[in-house]
Amino acid sequence: MFTAIRRLPRTVWLLGLISLVNDSASDMIYPLVPLYLTSVLMAGPKALGLIEGIAEAVASLLKLAAGVLADRSRRTKAWVVAGYAIAGIARPLIAFASNWFGVLVCRFADRVGKGLRSAPRDALLVHSVAADQRGLAFGLHRAMDNAGAVIGPLVAAGLLAFGMPLRHVLFAAIVPALIVLLLTLAIEEPQIERAPNPPRFRWNLREFPPRFRRYLLVLALFMLGNSSNMFLLLRAKQLGLGDAQVPMIWALVSFVAAALSTPLSGLSDRFDRRKLIVGGWTIYAVLYLAFGLMPAMTWLLWPMFAAYGVFLAATEGAEKALVADMVPKTQAGTAFGWYNLVVGIALLPASVLFGWLWSQASPLAAFAFGSACALAAALLLRFWVGPAADAA
Repeated sequence: MFTAIRRLPRTVWLLGLISLVNDSASDMIYPLVPLYLTSVLMAGPKALGLIEGIAEAVASLLKLAAGVLADRSRRTKAWVVAGYAIAGIARPLIAFASNWFGVLVCRFADRVGKGLRSAPRDALLVHSVAADQRGLAFGLHRAMDNAGAVIGPLVAAGLLAFGMPLRHVLFAAIVPALIVLLLTLAIEEPQIERAPNPPRFRWNLREFPPRFRRYLLVLALFMLGNSSNMFLLLRAKQLGLGDAQVPMIWALVSFVAAALSTPLSGLSDRFDRRKLIVGGWTIYAVLYLAFGLMPAMTWLLWPMFAAYGVFLAATEGAEKALVADMVPKTQAGTAFGWYNLVVGIALLPASVLFGWLWSQASPLAAFAFGSACALAAALLLRFWVGPAADAA
């Protein structure tokens, strides 16, 4: 596997480095948003669910549009540069928000940037590697992304520990954002073949194979129970975790995911990727139920968040590699646009419903709902979605 990793093209490594630095900036802020909302702006779970749901769902429409346009123009670099630039500028501006609506605007702009870059970037990865390298390439990209997510919270925790005000920590994320912008300019545009008879875009997805459409339906069911990870951090805080420990425990998740993403995703190149995803979704179902049931024992949170990192490592790269297996390479941008659209649109009802269940019933009701959706999706993926022969 180490030999295979070294043979990955320069583009894969550059995109991974960009994600590493970008997530260092993003995850300086991400674990602190629940604290900022609850302790500074005095907002609760409902506002958090609304912010995350709207930001993700609306931005997902841009992911589809950018993917379609990248396929049509056979150009990906401009979308990637613009997406990282917008997100990098928007995130630090959270420090200047005086109410939860200001946070919503900044998070929305951040997700708009992600919407512009996500599908074209994933298509760029597909066009840069052979079919039997897809799992490894996406796994390495996710590993470096998660490595950045380790660095960011550690920097945030250190700055908070040294007494830097929360607003100043949020604004400090502008430094890695500027580095990301410079790195994106070094991306080389790949040579993308033109489809002989490019299919017309259809909202009914008839230009794609049936198994891809079934996969998207199953993914939507899983995402309905997969609310924002900020609820996990809010639950940890509720169970007694200290403010300075919140970034640390999220860094643990990212560290585990970074360590395991490449080997697990690379392993999916050698057998049916669905089995790996099913295993990851099953871990998620068990963990979510446990988060709802567990007593206020902060030491138990650490192994549980580590196990959540295993779930991320087993699924993030494999899910995207499975998308590439199911569709022709000339439709990769559009396919990843649909993938991201389904994920984002489902997050709106997922986060809003989770916040409502938490507030009106109990945290257990919210986490149990997420667990049930994950288990049902795992069963459907295993027995309803057929294996994906390479469509490239």
